[in-house]
Amino acid sequence: MRIVLDTNVLVSALLSPFGPPARILGLVMAGAVSCCVDARILAEYDDVTHRPRLSIDSSKADDVLEELRRSGLSVGSFPLPRPLPDQDDDQFVEVGLAGGAQCLVTGNRAHFPDDRCLGLPVLSPAELVEVVRGRQQEQDGPD
Repeated sequence: MRIVLDTNVLVSALLSPFGPPARILGLVMAGAVSCCVDARILAEYDDVTHRPRLSIDSSKADDVLEELRRSGLSVGSFPLPRPLPDQDDDQFVEVGLAGGAQCLVTGNRAHFPDDRCLGLPVLSPAELVEVVRGRQQEQDGPD
């Protein structure tokens, strides 16, 4: 499964080892889910995760970023025909569409109105965890 991970989900995962964002980051780190990225997204991840006010462990952030650089699906993209309310978020939809992502995962769905995402589903971290759980149950089959 391919996803695009909004920065707020990555930050939440690095701040707390519990909950859906951390579960998603664990899936990405284990290679069970592929994360679509480009240079803009990686630069934003790097900038935000190293902001002193967030108090994220620098070495942990560096390890995660290195893994995302190494294993992330790097894609080129095209600008959206109509920008999002916060144009800094355009990159996530652009990369998701170009990379064939099944969804964009964010803790702030209001920033990604359906009419501007061109069919790219936008899920909360909890919703993605449920999707992954359902896929795993389908693969495991009946007991």
